Amino acid sequence: MQFYKEDKDRLVCLLCSYYCKLKVGQRGVCGVNKNIGEKIDCLVYGYLSALNIDPIEKKPLYHFLPNTSSLSLGTVGCNFRCSFCQNWQISQTSNINKNNYFTVNEIVNIAKEKNCKSISYTYNEATIFYPFAKDIAIKAKEFDIKSVFVSNGFESAEVIDDMKGIIDAFNIDLKSFDKNYYKKSLGGDLKTVCDNLVKIKKNSIHLEITTLIVPSKNDSKQELENIVKFIKENLGLDTVWHISAFHPDFKELDLQRTKDESLKMAFDIAKSYGLNYVYMGNSDFENHTICKNCGEVLIKRKYFEVKQNKIVNNSCFKCKTKVDGVFI
Repeated sequence: MQFYKEDKDRLVCLLCSYYCKLKVGQRGVCGVNKNIGEKIDCLVYGYLSALNIDPIEKKPLYHFLPNTSSLSLGTVGCNFRCSFCQNWQISQTSNINKNNYFTVNEIVNIAKEKNCKSISYTYNEATIFYPFAKDIAIKAKEFDIKSVFVSNGFESAEVIDDMKGIIDAFNIDLKSFDKNYYKKSLGGDLKTVCDNLVKIKKNSIHLEITTLIVPSKNDSKQELENIVKFIKENLGLDTVWHISAFHPDFKELDLQRTKDESLKMAFDIAKSYGLNYVYMGNSDFENHTICKNCGEVLIKRKYFEVKQNKIVNNSCFKCKTKVDGVFI
């Protein structure tokens, strides 16, 4: 796809749902996509702020190639302004380290050499460097290496449609179910994020959702119920939901760490509505995958490490019930 369109004397960026209308020389909300005259240039193309090999469980993805490694990379910049961002040093800056350049082939070769089954676009908001991610993903497909998007879910509709057959899995942050909090404190728009979640599901891309439970911000019983209702009614009971504990960071240093009781409340709400796969992250809770039919433990985990995997042919080894996800 072309990542911009013309609008009179401006170019409209199509990478996210802000659809920034940029004059020549102007950058978008993200700070790293710029109208240079004849096109919008992704200034971070090839310039990485982070490159690591992570367990796929750290994304977090629990139902996508468990117990494999993912080459994880990020740039700088973001289209959101979350006050609790845990990667704010790279997401809330547009200063590009021009000494840290990688070609598409170099990235894919690293993934091959390190036996990574996937490449994850993460750490900062992935959609703002989709032109780079797309080129990597297409090259990686030649070697059966899959691509993972870790995102706030504010992609443009055009980008999500373009991702079919290119991006294999998503973890999307559903940060709140309060439209005013989204607009005033985070960025973006709740309805757009929800619509995108539905669109991703319809496009048959593997989807898992994460909600960071932030004390006093999104941890009320009503709001958690609203999130669970949305998942149940629009995405289905087999959609994986990660509930993650907040720790003080960035501009929220005065807030307390999320209590285990809050995670457990969210977990119990999800189970009361029938969600089959719910996990509590950044905590000491067990996060085993349980067969929704017979209750057998299928994947045993300790933090990000898989201790045992009894899923066979995407199904429970005991009762043969299908487990939603992508398994080796």
